[in-house]
Amino acid sequence: MIRFHLTCDQDHQFESWFQSGDAFDKLVGSGMVTCATCGSTAVRKTMMAPAVSTSSEITAPKQTDHLAALRDKVEANSDYVGKKFAREARDMHDGLVPERPIYGEANLTEAKKLVDDGIPVMPLPFLPRKKTN
Repeated sequence: MIRFHLTCDQDHQFESWFQSGDAFDKLVGSGMVTCATCGSTAVRKTMMAPAVSTSSEITAPKQTDHLAALRDKVEANSDYVGKKFAREARDMHDGLVPERPIYGEANLTEAKKLVDDGIPVMPLPFLPRKKTN
């Protein structure tokens, strides 16, 4: 996983995690990366300093207001499908179920297979709240 500092065409800045630089390029090319503030798909990588820990303990990044807003937007406008994410995304791609915005959980192998098969997915920069599914 790699974290990129991003800027949209409205000069909003935010960060997001991606499986790789190539995955970022594919997702941007398909319009799947959107600004956390305005929703623009005109997003580009910008320079950022590498994060270097001087501690023996590594901590998770703190959630910013932008991430909280993104999380709220995703949860309000998408269906949480839990650990069935990979299967549900594939079924939508194959036309077996109607398309709709979803989010959930997939392991690295499942996510890589979806990307390799041309199924547009994007890692979220936050963990989903636990819901019953």
